[in-house]
Amino acid sequence: MTKLRCLIVDDEPLSQEVIEGYVTDTPQLELVAKCGNALEAAELIRSHPVDLIFLDINMPKLSGISLVKSLAKPPAIVFITAYPEFAVEGFEVEAVDYLLKPCSFERFLKAVGKVENYLQASGRKQETDYFVVKADKKLHKIALEDILYFKSIGDYVKVYTRDKVLITNETLRNIEDGLPPSKFIRLHKSFVVSLPAIQYLEGNQVKVGEEMLPVGLTYKDKLMERLGG
Repeated sequence: MTKLRCLIVDDEPLSQEVIEGYVTDTPQLELVAKCGNALEAAELIRSHPVDLIFLDINMPKLSGISLVKSLAKPPAIVFITAYPEFAVEGFEVEAVDYLLKPCSFERFLKAVGKVENYLQASGRKQETDYFVVKADKKLHKIALEDILYFKSIGDYVKVYTRDKVLITNETLRNIEDGLPPSKFIRLHKSFVVSLPAIQYLEGNQVKVGEEMLPVGLTYKDKLMERLGG
């Protein structure tokens, strides 16, 4: 599986270290390099193309936003900064996401999911065939074809696969953002389901595995459209 080649650009060594640790713990990412300023990053990008930059905004000499504007074909950008007032300007250069320091690993994973969806939608990356979820203090890499559905229960989500059930503290919204929309669909406020795993629709329920799952009225039309009904 091709990994996303990424670059970290930040003038704060501690922030670099945190993001590097997150990248290392994320199977779909490959760290190409770390840069302490935007000028160094601009030079590196010329010889080492990347898919994604985790980019600080407020840096000396050249800001992160100025760096993006200087690139003819910028890669996906996730801004990371301690200054929330820069958010609006950051999105003006079409950043995929904006992380406020200090960011949690869960929030970092959500940003990575957004990047994957962005690259897929723009035709710059093929869909991955696996999903990564944090459960039991571990990162589990699960083949998409093995996932049946996700069920939100209170403050956690159960991940139902063909051979096991995992429990994660991720929100259902964060999980949905990281899934390929061509293969998964929300059919209820508490359920996101694998489209290939749906056996049939009957009334306001679908058969998935051995279970009948509810279909919310606000989601049914979209489900019917996706099923070709």
